[in-house]
Amino acid sequence: MQKLILIIILVILTSVSYAQIDKDQLALTVAKAEDQNLTKLKEYIWKRNSRVMVDDQLKLTTVTEFSFDETGKLVPKMVDAQTTVKQKPGLRGAAQKSAAGDKADYIEKALGLSLAYAYMTKGELMDFFDKATITEKDGFIEAVASNVNVPNDRLFVKIDPKTHLFVYKEFSSFLGKDPVDGKLSYDKFSNGTMHGTTTLLNMPAQKMKIEGTNQDYTIRVK
Repeated sequence: MQKLILIIILVILTSVSYAQIDKDQLALTVAKAEDQNLTKLKEYIWKRNSRVMVDDQLKLTTVTEFSFDETGKLVPKMVDAQTTVKQKPGLRGAAQKSAAGDKADYIEKALGLSLAYAYMTKGELMDFFDKATITEKDGFIEAVASNVNVPNDRLFVKIDPKTHLFVYKEFSSFLGKDPVDGKLSYDKFSNGTMHGTTTLLNMPAQKMKIEGTNQDYTIRVK
């Protein structure tokens, strides 16, 4: 009987802790923390190495450089692309090269889609938290909502309650009509700045997966 009473008390206390989460206040706190973190991140330039798998076979490796421009916009620039597919001669080779170019554009659009969930404005964050179901689990704040950026998409996030910064995001969205699933992981520099580490994308319509790793973070010379 005592064990049953303790279980009931724990359930009640857990429910109360969930109910005490103020969505508006949480959104404002997270937005402020993200803005302050972004200010620090704008001092950096970095590269993302992306491995493109088709039917579980490596087909393409791209390197994209990232930096923020004067307006604060994140600007990606592809600096290298290497394919494992041997080019065919003649017209077939030209057609193959054109198809490879189209595929590279598709890949960049898919990676661009992930940035829309990685970097959200204050207004987008307020809207997300207003729609979200918010809980506390394993020492983190978790939130999930649908119809975030496009109809019928879904975004799940984990937040460090100490810093109110994102440590993990998971989304399902669409590139045109093609479904795209993504997982975004974060880590912290020694100075406390949170930054993206890996981007994993799954595009079943193209039988394609992308494994992106951020690397070579460097504070730009002023």
